[in-house]
Amino acid sequence: MGSDVFADSGPRHMMARIVGAGSSPVTMIRINWDSDEHRRCVAACIVNGTYIMDGDESRLHSSGKALAPAWWESFGFRRLRTLEYECECVFCKTKTKLFNLGAHRPCSIYGVVLEHAPPAGARRHPSAPRYVVAFRGTMPRHPSYLGDMHLNLRILVNRQHACGRFRHARDQVGRLLDSISSNGGGTAAVWLAGHSLGASIALDVGRDMVARKGWNNLPAFLFNPPQVSLAPSMLPQALRRVAKRVIYPASYAVKAALGATVLKPHERDMEALFEALAPWAPELYVHQRDIVCQGFIDYFEQRHKMLTRLRSVAEVAMKLSLRDMLICIHSTDPENGEDQRVRPHLLPSARLWKNSSYHDPHGLEQWWRPDSELRLSSRRYSDHGAEAEVFYG
Repeated sequence: MGSDVFADSGPRHMMARIVGAGSSPVTMIRINWDSDEHRRCVAACIVNGTYIMDGDESRLHSSGKALAPAWWESFGFRRLRTLEYECECVFCKTKTKLFNLGAHRPCSIYGVVLEHAPPAGARRHPSAPRYVVAFRGTMPRHPSYLGDMHLNLRILVNRQHACGRFRHARDQVGRLLDSISSNGGGTAAVWLAGHSLGASIALDVGRDMVARKGWNNLPAFLFNPPQVSLAPSMLPQALRRVAKRVIYPASYAVKAALGATVLKPHERDMEALFEALAPWAPELYVHQRDIVCQGFIDYFEQRHKMLTRLRSVAEVAMKLSLRDMLICIHSTDPENGEDQRVRPHLLPSARLWKNSSYHDPHGLEQWWRPDSELRLSSRRYSDHGAEAEVFYG
C-alpha cells in the first residue's frame, strides 16, 4: 500500500515542504511546465493513478480513503470521467466459470480523462494541458489480468486495432477532441499518456486521430510501449550485435526490392500514411534492457544508420514491414482505410528517450524520477533523418 501513497512514492524532487506560522508543514508541488523532465514526471504519475483506481473501491469500503486522486490532484487536475470496458477474453465471451484461476472481473477501469483545474484565481500555464487522457497497462494478480493478457497477445500479433478497448478509447478521445475543436480550442490542449499496454492504446489513439482527422498537434507520453523485436531479442547479447549488422541490412534490401516492384501499391499506401503521420512526434520512453520495447529502439536506430549509408533503399524500406507485406497486405480497416496490421513501430517521427539506469526496466516508477537518476538520452527522429543525441543528468 505504501507504494500507492503519493506523498511517500511520488516525485520527491518536485515536492517542497512549506511551514507556516502555527501550522503543520504542507507539501507543495512545484511544476515547471516548460521542462521536459517535469512534463514526463507529471504524465507518469497520472498514469500510475490509473493503476490505483481499481483498488480504491475496496479501500473506500475498508478505510474510507481513496489513494488514486492524489496522483493527479497534486498537479492541479480533477477527474472528468473514468474509462471502463468489458473484458473480451475467451472466458468472458463463453461465460466460462473460472474454478482455479481466481476472481475475474468482466468489466474494469482501463483509463481516465482528467481536466486541469488551477487554483481559484490562477490561470492555466500555456504549456500545461487542458485535458489528460491516461491509460494503464497490465495488472498482474488482479481480476482484470486475463483481459489484459488477451490484449497483450493481440498486440503481439498486431491485431489490437480492432479490440473493443482500443475502439472505445479512440471513440472517447475523438469525442473529446471534437468538443474542444468546436469550441475553438487546440488539440495540443490534450495529452495522451500510457504505460506498456496503455502506451499501446495511447499510440493507437494518436495514430488514428492524426491519420484520420489530421489532429497532429497531440502530445503523447508513451512509457515502455510494447514492440518486441523477436529476431535479435532471442539471441545472446554477443550474437545480437552481429545479427543486427546482418539481419537489418538484408531486411531493408528485401523490403526495398519488393516495395519497388511487386508490392508497389502497398508501398504507395504506406507512403501516404507516413506523409499523414509525419508532423506527429510522440514521446517514447524506453529502457535499454526492456525487451518489451526493444523493437522501437532497433527500428529507429537501424533506420537512421540505413538512411546514412543507403538513403534510397532506406526511404522505401523504413515504411514497410515484411510481416505486413507478406501476410496482411489485403486486410483493410473499414474505419479509415488503413491496413489494420500496419506495425505500430512504423512511425515517421518520434522523440526516443533511452534510459540505461539501474531501475526496473519495465517499471513505471522510474519515469517520475529526476533526469539525474536515469542516465537518460533523447533523440528526435523524422523521415528525413535524426537530430543529434542529447544526454541528461
